[in-house]
Amino acid sequence: MKSFKSPGRHGYAVEISPFLASTIACASSQYYGIAGCGTLFVLEQREADVSLVKSFDWNDGLFDVTWSENNEHVLVTGGGDGSLQIWDTAHTQGLLQVLKGHTQEVYSVDWSQTRGENLVVSGSWDHTAKVWDPERCQLVSSLQGHEGVIYSTIWSPHIPACFASASGDGTLRVWDVKAGSCRLAVPAHKTEILSCDWCKYDQNILVTGAVDCSLRVWDLRNVRHPVAQMMGHSYAIRRVKFCPFYKTVLASCSYDFTVRFWDYSKNQPLLETLEHHSEFVCGLDFNLHIPNQVISPKHSFNCLNLPCVCLKLR
Repeated sequence: MKSFKSPGRHGYAVEISPFLASTIACASSQYYGIAGCGTLFVLEQREADVSLVKSFDWNDGLFDVTWSENNEHVLVTGGGDGSLQIWDTAHTQGLLQVLKGHTQEVYSVDWSQTRGENLVVSGSWDHTAKVWDPERCQLVSSLQGHEGVIYSTIWSPHIPACFASASGDGTLRVWDVKAGSCRLAVPAHKTEILSCDWCKYDQNILVTGAVDCSLRVWDLRNVRHPVAQMMGHSYAIRRVKFCPFYKTVLASCSYDFTVRFWDYSKNQPLLETLEHHSEFVCGLDFNLHIPNQVISPKHSFNCLNLPCVCLKLR
């Protein structure tokens, strides 16, 4: 297992570059994001370790990060001051632009993956989701409907101008940006939902992870009951991700210090539990270039610890 540590920073989110298999971005904060500044780390995964390439500081905590889908040097982060930051790692200063519109913390950012689009969606504690044009640095749309904090906003990898959001109000919502409205609201959990993700192989399948320690898989064609429910975590599930290589495989990380792998098509869906962390695990990502490699940052008291692990799927 390879890892990177940085004293004084707590990892919130990690994402592997869609262009370069060895390049990793990590959004972090001081003091659990309650006070202090944030840092965007750009890291390189080498044969023996993970090394720092560049780091960029922001004057508030950074809670999420997403790579551009059309420029290998550009990233977007979401900050505790309600702004989004656009960064260019090819520039010495890094910061290109600041997008302002939210009135509270931005907890989620995601760059659209469908062809012909160049949009970023953000979710905030102000209960709104906003869609941005990062090239023009303009707000495209502001969408309201959630009655609680929005913790997760994820573009559909299949349907243009469509994204899902998960909220503290217990609902999973699917949005149509062109219509400027919510297409579907699913009462997915009776507790706060902290994360959601789309299946990479089926445009109708999503997964949610919540404070009730459960993961639920949903088919948008029939949302009266989940397709599958998976239990195993002992504390809230902080992030969920579908595997890009297997239709029914996904990963989750939790405040119980673990990363778990699941196959919801099996009678015994839990594939493996990783216990490399000693504190809250707040983020994870699959490597699109290296099958079954997963990276996750931990949210520890005095350092950012980012291990790289490989899962052998049975």
